[in-house]
Amino acid sequence: MSISETASRPVRRSRSLHLNAPRLIDILCSAVAIALLSPVFAMVALAVWIESGRPILFSQLRLGQSGKPFRMYKFRKFRASCGNDGSPLTLTEDERLTAVGRVLIATKLDELPQLWNVLRGDMSLVGPRPESLSFSDCFRDGLEKLLEYKPGVFGPCQVLFRHESQLYPTDASAAEFYREVLFPAKAKIDLAYFPRRTLTSDLGWIARAGWIIAAESWSTLTRKLLR
Repeated sequence: MSISETASRPVRRSRSLHLNAPRLIDILCSAVAIALLSPVFAMVALAVWIESGRPILFSQLRLGQSGKPFRMYKFRKFRASCGNDGSPLTLTEDERLTAVGRVLIATKLDELPQLWNVLRGDMSLVGPRPESLSFSDCFRDGLEKLLEYKPGVFGPCQVLFRHESQLYPTDASAAEFYREVLFPAKAKIDLAYFPRRTLTSDLGWIARAGWIIAAESWSTLTRKLLR
């Protein structure tokens, strides 16, 4: 073995470790979060089951990295009879929502099972929001570059558009409004962020999302209890 080949070994090993570091962080953080939040998982599952039975979870195919579909999991917030039919968007006064579902969507607790997607490698803790296959046609005119990144639970658009259901006009098609206005706006924000992301900035978005979710969840639950 030549000296140059021997010298290149640590470099290749270093690059490999660097490339695997984000995945290791995803695995460790999602595993710890699932363990710590297991009582919350149990309480949400029980609430869904008591109100409307099974299934407890809702799953749907979403577009993953490189456009590869994967099955994303959430706690079910719609009536069990709805299945996967109907609009892929959730509106403010969506008739499919159950009473528990309205609390879940307000507190974002329906998103908790996505930690399993992170553990599996389908998603990352931080990344663009995984898009429904119904809107795969939106990835064009440069916006398809968004598919280069692994979708995530947290990210700029998950925070900035956390009340997305309130943005849809009542006098126009929600799907068309999403295609023509919301999707391009979100995609441009993500494309401005992810090519320049750092570990520090990612942690910042996770912390910001966590703080907002905690504050809004407390406010929602307090209002429900005081009624």
